[in-house]
Amino acid sequence: MQKRLSTLLDNYNIISTMGKNPFDNIVYVENIVYDSRMVGNNSLFFALKGIHTDGHNYIDSAIKNGASAVVVSSMPDKIDNNISYILVDDTRKAMSFISAPFFDYPAKKLKTIGVTGTDGKSTTVSFLYQLLKILDKKAGFISTVEYDSSGIAKKNPYRQSTPEAPEIMCFLSEMVSNNFEYAVIESTSHGLSDKTSRLAAIQYNVGILTNITHEHLEFHGTMENYINDKANLFRKANDFCVVNYDEPSKPSFLAASSVPVLSYSLKDPNADIYASSITLTESGSRFDVHYNGKKIKAELCMPGIFNIENFFAAAITISKITKVDIAEIISFSKNLTSVVGRMDVVDMGQDFTVIVDYAHTPGSFEKVFPMIKKSVKKRLISVFGSAGERDIEKRAVQGKIASEYSDIIIITDEDPRGEDPMDVINQIESGIRKDFESSFIYKISDRQEAINKAMEIAQPDDTVILLGKGHESSIIYKDMSIKWNEREAAIKALRRIGFNKDK
Repeated sequence: MQKRLSTLLDNYNIISTMGKNPFDNIVYVENIVYDSRMVGNNSLFFALKGIHTDGHNYIDSAIKNGASAVVVSSMPDKIDNNISYILVDDTRKAMSFISAPFFDYPAKKLKTIGVTGTDGKSTTVSFLYQLLKILDKKAGFISTVEYDSSGIAKKNPYRQSTPEAPEIMCFLSEMVSNNFEYAVIESTSHGLSDKTSRLAAIQYNVGILTNITHEHLEFHGTMENYINDKANLFRKANDFCVVNYDEPSKPSFLAASSVPVLSYSLKDPNADIYASSITLTESGSRFDVHYNGKKIKAELCMPGIFNIENFFAAAITISKITKVDIAEIISFSKNLTSVVGRMDVVDMGQDFTVIVDYAHTPGSFEKVFPMIKKSVKKRLISVFGSAGERDIEKRAVQGKIASEYSDIIIITDEDPRGEDPMDVINQIESGIRKDFESSFIYKISDRQEAINKAMEIAQPDDTVILLGKGHESSIIYKDMSIKWNEREAAIKALRRIGFNKDK
């Protein structure tokens, strides 16, 4: 793809320029890059300021690698007159609004559905996508776990739940090229925040809120800021929004929306769609759906009351956007499948239960632990950690919740990043109930060793739950990132003590 640089700059305020005039029609751009190592000929390089590094330090490297233009928030001392230097107030925001025309405004050519919330985003995105496919609609999606921009779901190659603006626009452009009609985007608070502006140039048709619990305060500062950043999705929606009526912060989202807001609830008859007669089992749920004065029976083949919430958010959205009667949408409930790394049972023939789940926030702990505890025959052994360089306050809360339901707790690494892993582990431990037997608390930094210990001490009819990594494919340390597969780690630990279903 090749574009005249001048045609990309109309959407953002340019403070000044130096070097080659970027408004001359002879300056072309072939790709948009923010990592100097990925620069090729005629790249437009954005110098982004991050937590650990500043892209302005890599301008020379980007030029050496072939950049024809650079976007900066401060002009470098040395100017190459063969290169266009473009000064803006915010390079991240500029990258978002310049990426949109570079990819020919793909969001405008799709019916775009955004999903935000602390927990349940990936599952709700998956339900939306599955329902659209069942209805034979051409749809793509972008989530923490996977993406589909071509008709085949693939593993998300980016560690960020919401990739940077050029990647988002590229995915959407591929969907347009493949004649997709719908795009479903997992829209995180980071992505919606003005600090990153990853989603700033996306025009949404629909915004959905799942829930709000304690998370990412290291980035947002306060819960008020966290809620406000998420509410940007409702401010950006052009057709309608969907809100969890049971969510205490819903007034902030209702106030942010300038379009009609539909609602769903597990109990409140004032919501547009709500549930009654909920029956939960180890493998799923049955419930009645109330909508427009009608009652419809439904069934989900996956455990957890929270999945009913996720299904309601998806069902009411798909019914509204496709104009398909809600009764038909509800009838598809039993055909939906769960997301990789969510309540994933590992069975190697052992005489105890092993479950892998992505739960990593206090809110998700409060949902997962009670559900698991109900099905535990003997002891519940929980293995989890908390992310380094992220929300510190949630760590003790995680420890407290785990200690209310677990019989044995093994605290381990999640993604320590630049922090001392044992500091993170000790902060989690500080929240554990004071009357919790200390001999039933293990602190094992190495995650594989922690999982090995869980399998070693598990007895018949116990349940081991591995939380926090789910689908993720790496563990991040200060100076390195190691490959990781939670399910494979569990299988390795089980084989180590003699369980091998295939032998």
